[in-house]
Amino acid sequence: MAEYILEMRNIVKEFPGVKALNNVNLKVERGEIHALVGENGAGKSTLMNILSGVYPFGSYSGDIIYNNQECKFNTLRDSEEKGIVIIHQELALIPSLSIAENMFLGNERKSRWGINWDETFHQAEKHMRQVGLKDSPETLIKDIGTGKQQLIEIAKALSKNVKLLILDEPTSSLNEEDTKMLLDLLLEFKKQGMTSIIISHKLNEVAYVSDNITVIRDGSSIETISNAAHNIDESRIIKGMVGREMKDRFPSRERKVSKEVGLEVKNWTVYHPVYEEKVICKQINFHVNKGEIVGFAGLQGAGRTELAMSIFGKSYGQKISGTLIVKGKETSLNNTKEAIEAGIAYVTEDRKGNGLILAQPIRVNTTLAKTSKVSRHGAFDYDKERMVADEYKEKLNVKCSSIEQRVGNLSGGNQQKVLLAKWMFADPEILMLDEPTRGIDVGAKYEIYGIMNQLVKDGKSVVMISSELPELLGMCDRIYIMNEGSIVGELSAGEATQERIMSCILLNDKKNQEVEAV
Repeated sequence: MAEYILEMRNIVKEFPGVKALNNVNLKVERGEIHALVGENGAGKSTLMNILSGVYPFGSYSGDIIYNNQECKFNTLRDSEEKGIVIIHQELALIPSLSIAENMFLGNERKSRWGINWDETFHQAEKHMRQVGLKDSPETLIKDIGTGKQQLIEIAKALSKNVKLLILDEPTSSLNEEDTKMLLDLLLEFKKQGMTSIIISHKLNEVAYVSDNITVIRDGSSIETISNAAHNIDESRIIKGMVGREMKDRFPSRERKVSKEVGLEVKNWTVYHPVYEEKVICKQINFHVNKGEIVGFAGLQGAGRTELAMSIFGKSYGQKISGTLIVKGKETSLNNTKEAIEAGIAYVTEDRKGNGLILAQPIRVNTTLAKTSKVSRHGAFDYDKERMVADEYKEKLNVKCSSIEQRVGNLSGGNQQKVLLAKWMFADPEILMLDEPTRGIDVGAKYEIYGIMNQLVKDGKSVVMISSELPELLGMCDRIYIMNEGSIVGELSAGEATQERIMSCILLNDKKNQEVEAV
């Protein structure tokens, strides 16, 4: 008979005008990896925030039974004292502090005279080794990559004697190599008796790592699916999430690519914004036609985001050289305003940090990129702004109480739709999408793919940067492969496979190693 470390019974949580959770039930076996899946806004993170004390006892109804005891957590510290530690999707690390300082922030190793730094660095190193990190604990967070930062968060949890580890979208910002490393680490912790709950939209990862999968839909727990054999079909999970079968992950499109070039980039070179001798993009050449979706594949750090940002009004880098040809005309774009006026838009991968103003409503964010379109003779037209926001809310199927709802209170998928609405309203001819479906569910992804298809059907040019190779293969007419700041391959839709894309990257790595050896 299964032994449960956690039971959450009949959990109900309401926000003003919204019932986020409606009698949700969750049972987690001791020593298992339990996945929590559902569409954006289904209530997964809300449920875990209740469990961890982010939403205190009294702000919800229902019972939490942990280690056979009823728990009433009022703060995060209350749950951590019981061995429950949550790692949120947005990492809570301070870039200017060292790994050790971050690991024990708020949980300091103290002596009679203040902080015991010898103990701090010794304990930090011990927990870093547990997660496979060989860096010095004195290394600053800003000097390590996202994959290592995620491992630091897990090491931080280990320093709090974690018994139940909750991970909310832990791989959303990681490349395939770092993702595999993290998932294998969870499997190793499972062997040591640790229990984990993982929230993820990446169903291949859920199938690989989880023992049981609980589906939440529209604030209710639908079912728990056994994955003891770790061979579950992803379509089985999707059916539970969306309430129907999705036979095709990518909407069909009649591919009519114009011979007319929308954007051409020649000999584009970009240097690092701080380290002026470091080349980030080297002699890049590519083009995208009207009515075409062109993808950019590559490992993390390949230079794809930096390339897109440098094209978008030189918003990244210095000593930028090369030629930009927009709609057949050579153009110099020295700032983002000039880029927007030239018909180029860049949808950032960081929707919360750089893409949207979270404290402002949908209405304000929708017209933000081109407020001149809702102004007349220098006066802002609020009625037109409301009309535009309502129009895009309906067009993109944004789930919200009204256009006055704060963007920060929307689910990730709906935030992404508002970000797309903002740039669609600017009416660009060339739309550069950087990780457009990161951290959103399969249903919301499908809707965004549909929006992309409509844009190219209308004759727009779309550049898509993605770390998910199936997404690139399913959506793009052509794919450029980048590695270490250079384009190392170009494949048509008919030629492209995951194996060929990875071969381009690995062969280039091998050539570079041979050059270095010489």
